[in-house]
Amino acid sequence: MNVLLKLQILTLIPHYFPSLSKHQYQQFDKLEALYKEWNAQINVISRKDIDALYEKHVLHSLGIAKVQSFKSGSRVLDVGTGGGFPGIPLAILYPKVDFYLIDSIGKKIKVVQAVAEALHLKNVEARHQRAQEFKQPVDFIVSRAVTKMEDFVPWVKKNVKNKGSHKLNNGILYLKGGDLSEELANFPAVQEFPLSDYYKEEFFDTKKVVYLPLKS
Repeated sequence: MNVLLKLQILTLIPHYFPSLSKHQYQQFDKLEALYKEWNAQINVISRKDIDALYEKHVLHSLGIAKVQSFKSGSRVLDVGTGGGFPGIPLAILYPKVDFYLIDSIGKKIKVVQAVAEALHLKNVEARHQRAQEFKQPVDFIVSRAVTKMEDFVPWVKKNVKNKGSHKLNNGILYLKGGDLSEELANFPAVQEFPLSDYYKEEFFDTKKVVYLPLKS
């Protein structure tokens, strides 16, 4: 294993998520080899980012869990999952939550399915599908900056269940970065949670979880 990646899995994930079981830790540990193997065949992670996998992809994905912890039995839809982010790390963290990971690019879903199978993630269903085609009701929609919020909301609002049981009302938890004031101007209910409030690494200085409730 790359020394930097080894340090990341030994320190970053357990530091910020100290309650991981041994099994969960082992699942996170396996991500490096899996993504390196698949990335050599299908480029789902930037070549320059693969050596920062646990910081820029895994820990970033888990930033959503710092804002909202998902209850057992709930359902979460990851739109435009790419290689499985944020869905795969969240599915490891919440084994009793059902995750639907969708992407319009079939070869990326092939990677997600292979990773989920290798990790024995029974709570992951990966589909080659556009957001507009997804029909099931879910509690939350998660994603990593697939498109602007004004375009994203119409795709997914039909899927959010009316009745919620979490701290936050059902809606969107979106990983975004930078100044979003213009993009979010038409969404007065939106809340921004800076990831620098939870993580000390410089990478997270401009990263946020954007929360938009879609049900009361």
